[in-house]
Amino acid sequence: MIVAACTLKLQLSAPRSLKEKRRIVKSLTTRLGQEFNIAIAEIDHHDVWQTAALGLVSVGTDAGYLHSQMERAVDWIRRTRPDLYLEEVRFELR
Repeated sequence: MIVAACTLKLQLSAPRSLKEKRRIVKSLTTRLGQEFNIAIAEIDHHDVWQTAALGLVSVGTDAGYLHSQMERAVDWIRRTRPDLYLEEVRFELR
């Protein structure tokens, strides 16, 4: 069993409150989970309006497939959410 993890640090330009930020993050995590069948959670910066940190995780037996799945998820964010700036992206396989 191989676990692929990806951590993202995002800069959000639109939110003017924590409520708006949570709406954006919830929408993003729901869509990512549906599109790529991966687990997603907000992992840091919970009380900062313009910053979000997300953790994406998937489990399987093919490291190459898992890594490409994470890369596709990151590319999907870049394509579909130009209002979000990906400040940091880290991949990890175990």
